[in-house]
Amino acid sequence: MNGTNLFKIALRALANNKLRAFLTMLGIIIGVASVITMLAIGQGSKKSIQAQISEMGSNMIMIHPGGDMRGGVRQDASAMQTLKLTDYETLRDETNFLAAVSPNVSSSGQLIAGNNNYPASVNGVGTEYLDIRQLSVESGEMFTEADIQSAAKVCIIGKTIVDNLFPNGQDPIGHTIRFNQIPLRVVGVLKAKGYNSMGMDQDEIVLAPYTTVMKRMLAVTYLQGIFASALSEDMTDYATDEVTTLLRRNHKLKESDDDDFTIRSQQELSTMLNSTTDLMTTLLACIAGISLVVGGIGIMNIMYVSVTERTREIGLRMSVGARGVDILSQFLIEAILISITGGIIGVVIGCGAAFIVKNVAHWPIYIQAWSVFLSFAVCTVTGVFFGWYPAKKAADLDPIEAIRYE
Repeated sequence: MNGTNLFKIALRALANNKLRAFLTMLGIIIGVASVITMLAIGQGSKKSIQAQISEMGSNMIMIHPGGDMRGGVRQDASAMQTLKLTDYETLRDETNFLAAVSPNVSSSGQLIAGNNNYPASVNGVGTEYLDIRQLSVESGEMFTEADIQSAAKVCIIGKTIVDNLFPNGQDPIGHTIRFNQIPLRVVGVLKAKGYNSMGMDQDEIVLAPYTTVMKRMLAVTYLQGIFASALSEDMTDYATDEVTTLLRRNHKLKESDDDDFTIRSQQELSTMLNSTTDLMTTLLACIAGISLVVGGIGIMNIMYVSVTERTREIGLRMSVGARGVDILSQFLIEAILISITGGIIGVVIGCGAAFIVKNVAHWPIYIQAWSVFLSFAVCTVTGVFFGWYPAKKAADLDPIEAIRYE
């Protein structure tokens, strides 16, 4: 018996029991659709996180003072004064793997413009800070090196600050705002960036020359941090090692001494979030994949029932010359047809469900071709695996006993 005839017989058998065939497919349909939808949501979340980290500067490196032990008591890192302007100048002048470096000092207080006020922090930074944080000036201009040298009372502000201090839509450029009684002339407005993946408003920002904040607001000679960016994301580790070497040299630390500073990179954050997202995606896919196993057991159950119902038919076919392999192939083809058809319907429903989630729940999704192919391949293998035993049972029937079967 050739393959075409076996295929036709299998199709005819399924057509005679349409409802049963559909209900058998249902487990496969739900399993495939669930796996595709879960993977699309997981990968979409991962892509969204990567995009937002990239907007913050994927190759950014943050250097902060480290905690220290004094009299057996661990000191708060924020109270330490281990980072100096000389450290910033060393990194600016001597590093090979850094594209940009900026000092950072911050002062919190109340911003006042006319009758409007808003609580905020003024960050004292250098001119390269915008490149490090992937920020851009929408109107006006960035303060200059001359402003830094003279500790000029100038600043650039974000969209949230503009909306709260200048609610009537007036142009803030050239206006003076007061911060803790210190007047600052607005020279630029930053382009809006919205909220990041941690829920922080990236537009609630005021930037001023670091010398202005250090001398006029805080009256300090140390830095609260240094921001830098590696030449590329791949070079972040090299840049981190280089920064560590230079700062240990500047601070005259012995080999046995611990670092009196801490270095963190966006790459660490990205790796941590990606591993968490991958873990959750795998967990969701495994839970959804259980439906495929349940669907496979359903195929096995229905095919087993089908063999029992068609025992006399099998005996007649074998008595007129059908071989065991022909009977095996016939029932195996039925099982594979059920799983493949269910897989195709599941792929369509899964992709549709993913787009519904995107449009209704506004969750990010990303359907990868490999997830579709993997789901389809798994459901095909499921059909073969769970359909083989009933098919083998049918092929092993004795023709005489099968014909006598009531």
